[in-house]
Amino acid sequence: SSGINAEWPLRPGQWAIIRKNSCFIIKSLGTTLSREPNNISGKNSFKANGLVNKHVVGIKAADKGVVLTTKSKGHLTSTTLSRGGRRTIKTIRAATAGSHYRPDLTEATIRKASAIIRSQKNKSVAKRRSRKYKN
Repeated sequence: SSGINAEWPLRPGQWAIIRKNSCFIIKSLGTTLSREPNNISGKNSFKANGLVNKHVVGIKAADKGVVLTTKSKGHLTSTTLSRGGRRTIKTIRAATAGSHYRPDLTEATIRKASAIIRSQKNKSVAKRRSRKYKN
């Protein structure tokens, strides 16, 4: 097998079809966004598209932690990362840029995972102390 990818001519054609006609497209304030699964940035672009690309990276919230989704040989693989924020970021960096799998999406993936982890933390409410009045 030579290094030529037989799927390459198909993907720009697929993108040309779904670029303007997709149920995931949202137009807001002059910007075209997309809500398809495994689209990290939410932009409607070929680079960020989770449907037509051979390699995709996706992040979504789990009960505790995040779920990292990648595509390998046409199959989606989901991994739950729930052992702390720093360890999750390290794992995401190793899975994307560290293994040369979509290094261009590493920072956006980390940003989205950090936002999800931050939203899952319990917010401590400061107790109001009642003042003792002197008689």
